[in-house]
Amino acid sequence: MRKKFGIDIDGTVTSPDTIVPYMNQDFGLSLSYSDIKEYDLSVHVDISKSDFAKWWLDNEARIYEASPLTKEVRAVLREWESAHDLFFISARSKHLLELTKEWFVKQDLPFHHIELIGSHDKINAAKQYEVDIFFEDKHDNAVAICEQCKIPVILFNTPYNQEPVPEGVIRVNNWSEAKAWVDTWLKENA
Repeated sequence: MRKKFGIDIDGTVTSPDTIVPYMNQDFGLSLSYSDIKEYDLSVHVDISKSDFAKWWLDNEARIYEASPLTKEVRAVLREWESAHDLFFISARSKHLLELTKEWFVKQDLPFHHIELIGSHDKINAAKQYEVDIFFEDKHDNAVAICEQCKIPVILFNTPYNQEPVPEGVIRVNNWSEAKAWVDTWLKENA
């Protein structure tokens, strides 16, 4: 049975350490990916949250355009694309839609729909598109989507999302583990 997969982009499809070199370069830091223990990156710089937000707005397009894929994602998505609908739901701002689509094409990644909502609150989009499962890296998003939408959420392990998770949020370390869990879930929910 065809399912709708809701998939976050940044930190899930793209490598979760993408922003670290940019922060190191622009702020004179020497952070490693393992140093990032909170989703809020502004805690690592000696400027105000508003100044960090301005830096992000000034740099997000170049960072997104050069974002590397996380390992295994292309092969897994290609395997799923003919059997399921791949809906990418991202907190990216709407004005980045063309850049995002061009990145998907350049990376040779399949997609059926890309929705940039400009907010981390993905519950309404998950409900609107009636996704059956969600793939996420942000802890509070994963928990909220699971609880509000009553669907399983695959949470990709990162240093910044180590809080406890409820039943229904499944931690994985990579796309191979995600695929193995989803394959079992699909057989059980055929």
